[in-house]
Amino acid sequence: MNRPRKNFSARGFLAGALLTGTAFFFIRATPTDPYFEISKNLDIYSNLFKELNSFYVDPIEPGKLVKTGVDAMLQELDPYTNFISEADIEEYEFMTTGKYGGIGANMQRKGDDIFVADVYENSPAHVAGLHPGDMVEAIDGQSLKGKSVDDLGALLKGSPGTQLKMKVKDAYTQVTSEKLITRGEIEISSVPYAGLVGAQNNIAYVRLTQFTQACGAQVKDAFDSLRKVQPGLKGLVLDLRNNPGGLLDEAVATCNIFLDKGQPVVSTRYKVPEMDKEYKTMLPAWDKSLPLAVLVNHSSASASEIVAGTIQDLDRGVIIGERSYGKGLVQVTRPLGFKSHLKLTVARYYTPSGRCIQAIDYAHRNADGSVSTVADSLRKTFKTKAGRSVLSGGGVSPDIVVKDEPMSLVATTLYSKNYIFDYATEYAAKHSSIPDPTKFSLTEAEFNQFTKWVESKDYSYKTETEIQFDSLKNIALREKYYDNVKAEFEALKSKLSHDKKQDLLKHKDQVRHVLESEIASRYYYTRGRMAQTMQYDKELEKAISVINSPAEYSSLLKAGK
Repeated sequence: MNRPRKNFSARGFLAGALLTGTAFFFIRATPTDPYFEISKNLDIYSNLFKELNSFYVDPIEPGKLVKTGVDAMLQELDPYTNFISEADIEEYEFMTTGKYGGIGANMQRKGDDIFVADVYENSPAHVAGLHPGDMVEAIDGQSLKGKSVDDLGALLKGSPGTQLKMKVKDAYTQVTSEKLITRGEIEISSVPYAGLVGAQNNIAYVRLTQFTQACGAQVKDAFDSLRKVQPGLKGLVLDLRNNPGGLLDEAVATCNIFLDKGQPVVSTRYKVPEMDKEYKTMLPAWDKSLPLAVLVNHSSASASEIVAGTIQDLDRGVIIGERSYGKGLVQVTRPLGFKSHLKLTVARYYTPSGRCIQAIDYAHRNADGSVSTVADSLRKTFKTKAGRSVLSGGGVSPDIVVKDEPMSLVATTLYSKNYIFDYATEYAAKHSSIPDPTKFSLTEAEFNQFTKWVESKDYSYKTETEIQFDSLKNIALREKYYDNVKAEFEALKSKLSHDKKQDLLKHKDQVRHVLESEIASRYYYTRGRMAQTMQYDKELEKAISVINSPAEYSSLLKAGK
């Protein structure tokens, strides 16, 4: 996880760096001395680069070549140790702060054209009247025909207060106009949705998408606002699904919402033992007794796992969903000069029970260079505060397993080919408003209109069975068996051939839910998309059920479970 604000004292991290630097000039190294190896190989690298620059037959790009070499070197470590060039630093800062200078809109490319994909509520793009589906033809007089989304990003981003002119074809009216948009500081909230759920609207639900600066306070404020609306709260739900993590300090602050002052949250262990540190809650809890459910899935990682693991280890709440990702490593950033940085793994973290949930052992690679996950049989058992058994390695295992239904091929294809997006745009052009997203759904007649609309579209795809069939056929052709069994192959192919229309009917509910979510986002933005999907959320449904059953909730937190 990233902690760019962390400063090490001279007795800690910087002392090691200074010692290494001194070794190059003052230590008489032997051939087996690690400092000799460092010095020798740096000399070789420097000489190699000079020879390339001087004599290689074609001109070279020094910056590009060095970055290629650095990236290749870091691939030998773990995927979280990265070189951040000057060109990438803005994107990295956005990941840790949630802020950037721009207009507050995402773009997508379809063919040679650029379209508005999403607009952030109350952003400069929103104020200017942009909406999803608009085609962006030019920016500041530059045609965007054939340009990539990355090229477009460079034109859109800029210092708050600066302006740009955008030529746009409106998706609803088909009228082309030029808009003058003033860039602003765009802040993407880490808490895009919070609301009351349950039949009695007495359970507070908060979605946290990333651990950026001050997100702990945002979560607390969201719960506080919901309690003011409903003073008689019966329980809390914190949704960490698809949350990749972020700042360690914010994970501690988030735990502090539910845990009283002085409770252990996480400890970090470094190569240098003097740098080891234990983090505890610093403030009184916002609430330490209301039933709590934390939702996780396989994409919940890093800081998300600290929160889920701590809540589980201290028996403060139940974890619901799927086993989390399994990232038990800590990163910091170090400046390298010329506005470039190194983000490197410096420690492992441990939850209050003493377990590290890291799933992949990057330190011990296989003969072919690959890495392996920790086998379930090798996961060690630890005990929670109440004596429940929990396992190390391989992420945080939920107290209640609820698996997401995998997206069907027909739904995935309709979405990836932008047919869901395009139909939502057409729907929004014909309907000035829709009900609250928690209540909105398409009627049977409206969904039938979509199925008729999509009949003329090409959304062909191959099922996994068909892919395997083609592979078998190719093997038979290569081994010269095919001619002898051609009739059988053709008969089997006919039986396996899928019917797109039947697939659409078979997965009707799933396709409908994806379409409804996209339509809701046209009117209520990101919060609308999330609110609409909650109608069919199995994990949330289970969380509400457990909170409404005090006996089941208490039983899950007792020893022996």
